[in-house]
Amino acid sequence: MRTSIATVCLSGTLEEKMQAAALAGFHGIEVFEQDLVVSPSSPEQLREMAAELGLSLDMYQPFRDGVEVAPEVFPDSLRRLRAKFDLMRCLGTPVLLMCSNVATAALDDDRAIADQLRQAGELAAEYDIKLAYEALAWGKNVNDWRRAHRIVELADHPAVGTCLDSFHILSRGDTVDGVELLDPAKLFFVQLADAPLLKQDILSWSRHHRVFPGEGDFDLVDVLARLHECGYAGPVSLEIFNDAFRQADVYRTAVDGLRSLRWLEDQTADAVRAAGEDPAREPLVLSDLPDPQPPRAWDFVELRTSKLGQTTRLLHQLGFELAGHHRSKDTVQAWTQGPVRVVIGEDLQAPLEQPTRLAALGFQVDSPDDAAHRASRLLAPVVSRTQQPDETVLHGVLAPDATEIFFGPHGDRGVPPWLEEFGADPAEAASDSLITGVDHVNLAQPWQHYDEAVLFLTSLLDLHAQPAQEVAGPSGLVRSQVMRSADETVRIPLNVAPTAAEQGAYTGAAYPEHVALACSDIVAVARRARRRGLTFLPVPENYYEDLVARFDLAPDAVAELREHGLLYDRDERGEFLHFYTATLGEVFVEVVERRGDYRGFGAPNAPVRLAAQYRTWEETAGAI
Repeated sequence: MRTSIATVCLSGTLEEKMQAAALAGFHGIEVFEQDLVVSPSSPEQLREMAAELGLSLDMYQPFRDGVEVAPEVFPDSLRRLRAKFDLMRCLGTPVLLMCSNVATAALDDDRAIADQLRQAGELAAEYDIKLAYEALAWGKNVNDWRRAHRIVELADHPAVGTCLDSFHILSRGDTVDGVELLDPAKLFFVQLADAPLLKQDILSWSRHHRVFPGEGDFDLVDVLARLHECGYAGPVSLEIFNDAFRQADVYRTAVDGLRSLRWLEDQTADAVRAAGEDPAREPLVLSDLPDPQPPRAWDFVELRTSKLGQTTRLLHQLGFELAGHHRSKDTVQAWTQGPVRVVIGEDLQAPLEQPTRLAALGFQVDSPDDAAHRASRLLAPVVSRTQQPDETVLHGVLAPDATEIFFGPHGDRGVPPWLEEFGADPAEAASDSLITGVDHVNLAQPWQHYDEAVLFLTSLLDLHAQPAQEVAGPSGLVRSQVMRSADETVRIPLNVAPTAAEQGAYTGAAYPEHVALACSDIVAVARRARRRGLTFLPVPENYYEDLVARFDLAPDAVAELREHGLLYDRDERGEFLHFYTATLGEVFVEVVERRGDYRGFGAPNAPVRLAAQYRTWEETAGAI
């Protein structure tokens, strides 16, 4: 499948966009007119640059309000077209995107519009250029792809064809039923964009909220599968209007875009194969990625710190025991409790004020090698890791938020072979304990990379996004979306803090990441932790008064919750009890007990935590 990306998707200058697209691995680009107009490079220079980069210049766009105009105005459309064709000849772009009219449309007659398209096609043919006619979702008269294609067929000119854009189709609630029946010779170009389902006017939705495939709610597998069936032979291009993308690093956005196309191509190949068709059928050959390796179990959680004593004391208070120091890495140690393994890396080079942070997540998968190969095809940066010849190979990649993701093998009774490198006794590591596993790990995301993180976890780990929620905190709303494995072994909520925190007004300190540990008896864990001196996150008395009103709990049950600093939630499936530790640097720990089949995360209690963390941060800042 030939991949392309519109320069409007990316930040920076046209020259920077071209370099980023080429470096990411795209075959070609669509040149957005404004990018060319503001560039100091001549069309000839840009054509030469594209050749040196190995990029094809697939399309020039857009040409607006050129057809569907009053007959007396149309000659001026032809004049403008000739000027664009002169430019495109110098640039070397073979296709011009002609949008349906949104402002000056005077014709609402298909044959009259087709006649104007035919005349435009005659002029285009003189330059060996093709016109791709696209129905904009907000077109004044022509706003659906079927009508646009009928007009193209009426024009009946070899230089006039259709451009299909998934956003303009699906945003109107339309379908792509019938695309598989199109004559591929009349389908000149395809643009893909995903989007979250929003209730707002389509133009605003289009201009600000498009995302890459896999980051929204549209069924783009169906779109690509029908294109494959019809025999479409051209590029599959991304056209994304998104405020965050145009402010983000140009290269990482380009990588995110190509990752989305490779993931979509792989998903579509599976769907086509399941339907009894051959995904390798030309001309739209759909390539497979290595099979996903969904996590079978949590392998480890790694913290890095310059305050080793504080960090290990917290683990001791929660019942963890030192499994040992790594035999070849002096600054690395492992702590275990039941099936949970926490690796501590002491950062001796960091300043003393360097906060403790969540550095890495390890997962046990069926084939670590296949997981690493899939990650490579999805353009995930590799984590450099030193190891001795007799040590376990752990393949690692960087997530968009710089969290390291490692893939490890299964060990006997679920105990990984790398734990022996710490001198640990596997039998002891797997013994019964109050802590029964990692319930979930909550990762904080910069707002501009949130969609990228969703796609990364979807495409790499085969996690599935759940509906997003918003909870109120002292600095604004915090958006949270849970990513789950199919068997719910792995749950990773992604949180996006309010923009003010990103800008330093709140330093982000109240939005740390956290590890949630599952337990069999939360009261027993809390009692043990309190005896060992654990500092719990304070819960206000008003919270417990409200619990009585919300759930009509027995007085002794509320008293027990209050005594141990526990929070409570329940739904029709079961109950959820949990407590939080104080924040250590950029991370804290939550301990949870699920009773029955409760599947949530105590979302009604999140504002209590956010407010308590905010108060603690204010007190600390005031003391300084």
